[in-house]
Amino acid sequence: MLIPHDTRIALDSVVDLMNTAPQGDRHDELVDVPALRTFVRAHNISDVGDLTDKDLKAVQQVRARFTAVFAAPDARIAATLINQLVAAAGTTPQLTDHDGYDWHVHYFAPGASVADHLAADCGMALAFIVVAGEQERLRRCEAPDCGRAFVDLSRNRSRRYCDSRTCGNRLHVAAYRARRKEAAG
Repeated sequence: MLIPHDTRIALDSVVDLMNTAPQGDRHDELVDVPALRTFVRAHNISDVGDLTDKDLKAVQQVRARFTAVFAAPDARIAATLINQLVAAAGTTPQLTDHDGYDWHVHYFAPGASVADHLAADCGMALAFIVVAGEQERLRRCEAPDCGRAFVDLSRNRSRRYCDSRTCGNRLHVAAYRARRKEAAG
């Protein structure tokens, strides 16, 4: 699946934002404005201005809406959720070529809040996945104690874990040890 650079960045932002949410024994990583500021800087989100508690709450709400898109049982429900998300952000598509990147489209209105910026750009990235008939690529890690979000960009859609070096290896080693223990009797 060929994904343009800006769409890939937006998908990475969706996943990283969703993975800040509390889940299992993990605490919420987006609990205050400094944490939001760190997220914004880490993802090079431009043109958002000063961040406030209002921005934090709005981004947490957008995060919950992205989570609902990943959990949608079919493309029709995912499309409805994405349409609502993008419409609420007041999108204004614009061509831009900033920071050394070639021409690409920003979907957020100039001066948009960080929540609207994320909802518009990331919502459109999710829309492209649904339009391509690839919604099943929006996944959660299958490790029993994980559940982190990821986008499966493998050629054959076979990725099962958020990170094969951690969750995947840990489960494969556990299965190997269980087989050896069973064989040893």
